[in-house]
Amino acid sequence: MASLRGGSRALSWANQLLSRQRLSSKCASQRVAPPATAYSLRQYATTAKEASKPYYVTTPIFYVNAAPHVGHLYTMVLADILKRWRTLTGDNEAQLLTGTDEHGMKIQQAANAAGIDTQAFCDRNCLTFKALAEAANVDYNYFIRTTEPAHKEAVQYFWEMLQHRGYIYTSKHEGWYSVSDETFYPQSQVNLSLDPATGRKRMVSTETGKEVEWSSETNYHFRLSAFQDRLLELYKTDFITPTHYTEQVVKSVASGLSDLSISRPVERLTWGIPVPNDNTQTIYVWLDALVNYLTKAGYPFPPGEGSRLGWPADVHVVGKDIVRFHCVYWPAFLMALDLPLPRNVLVHAHWTMNREKMSKSTGNVVNPFFAIDRFGMDTMRFFLAHRGGLASDSDYDNRYIIRDYKKYLQQGLGNIAHRTIGCAKGKLRDYIINATSGNSPATADDQAYQKTLEQLSHKVAKCMEALDPRAALEEIVEVILLTNKYFHNSEPWQNPEEKQRVIFNAAESMRIMGILLQPFMPNKAKKLLDILKVDPSKRDLSDAGYARDSTYGEDVKKKILFPPLALEN
Repeated sequence: MASLRGGSRALSWANQLLSRQRLSSKCASQRVAPPATAYSLRQYATTAKEASKPYYVTTPIFYVNAAPHVGHLYTMVLADILKRWRTLTGDNEAQLLTGTDEHGMKIQQAANAAGIDTQAFCDRNCLTFKALAEAANVDYNYFIRTTEPAHKEAVQYFWEMLQHRGYIYTSKHEGWYSVSDETFYPQSQVNLSLDPATGRKRMVSTETGKEVEWSSETNYHFRLSAFQDRLLELYKTDFITPTHYTEQVVKSVASGLSDLSISRPVERLTWGIPVPNDNTQTIYVWLDALVNYLTKAGYPFPPGEGSRLGWPADVHVVGKDIVRFHCVYWPAFLMALDLPLPRNVLVHAHWTMNREKMSKSTGNVVNPFFAIDRFGMDTMRFFLAHRGGLASDSDYDNRYIIRDYKKYLQQGLGNIAHRTIGCAKGKLRDYIINATSGNSPATADDQAYQKTLEQLSHKVAKCMEALDPRAALEEIVEVILLTNKYFHNSEPWQNPEEKQRVIFNAAESMRIMGILLQPFMPNKAKKLLDILKVDPSKRDLSDAGYARDSTYGEDVKKKILFPPLALEN
């Protein structure tokens, strides 16, 4: 096919782009050059410049062909917790990227079905995902769209570098293509299925259940097979979390990798980024989409900038349905250009309803906006983080949200705050001073509980370092339950003056948990710390130790932290 050009003009577009960059000092100040050294597995620079690299966490970019669901909300919340936790440790430069994937056949077809211009369709639906991020109080630093001019330039430059290095060639491709998944599947990964709604027989992906169609076309291919051994070496590290998914990826890659089709003929797909110097082909949507993580970090990187804007990413947060793209295709693309690999891919499982996969066709999809409106932003963040699964799916039910709200928040944390402040009868500040100065005697029970509080921040930090927010929150939840039991058994209301250590310990539990809960429930945690009159400058992780802060508690008054839910059915 004559129009599928080789590498003779491969650098023309890239050289033009770099020339434009040299003329722009602003652009040059934001970009970094790919390292000249060969790819080295999990070896990261230890220079002062590298040490100051911003912590960089990403969500996947979300397809705008349909409205967001609770799974999108869960991904956003997980990534936001990781970013906020990093900020809690004192890293005020931590970065979070989210955004929308606006190219591909699915979006082209959805816009046509809606009867509106494709760009207008993307502009409209993009706002819905941005609104969800804001409704969930996601503290993102940049919301990227793949229709942005800067992203187009980054993708086309990335393509030309792959072509220049000989990793792209043309070939006829035949296989089963899923428009919904935007990917080809080999014969071994499809099967004949009966559509329960229509009774029609159809071929579907064994992995996702999405319909596939036979496709035969000439297009560009990436030499994915050349990276099998290097990928298998990569999987010997902690690249994928949890390791449950590593086993699946290793099995798939070890069985053999076929080269990857990375373009579509324009007669099939017009809505996307054109292949440089070839207007007959459109770049494969997943190659386009994955580069977004580099775009935000200033790719193509000019010399001298290194990782100033965050690359390599520290964590990609993804759902289990896109593991192959992030853990096979993406590292292989980066290896081909000797670019640093992301340090970790955190994979989470799905939400189900009645133990069945959520599906628009069956009507069991949760609208995240309705859920936030009904239960509140912090309640939903708490529930998703506490009950959401990483290695295994979790079942979504409004009754579970109400149950956990009552048990852990309203009758748990809220009850502790209300009873402790009430027992202090306006003397909480005095009790804090007495306890921290050693003037308040402690019983064996007080000392045992104190030890629990002393260990809490360390346990939570260990879970967060392991990229397990659910386990971290579970540590806090256990202390909430233990504190209520300790307070009830100690009966400080009988004689507050003799039980000053109990009241202080309960106040410390609220202060410490308030600090640790900030990434999970930013608004409610702030309100709790405000109620206790904790100085805003003393709310970092370093302040979450037992008796670390003796300045709070002045003129504290009871307030309802977790009121009854308006609707409890």
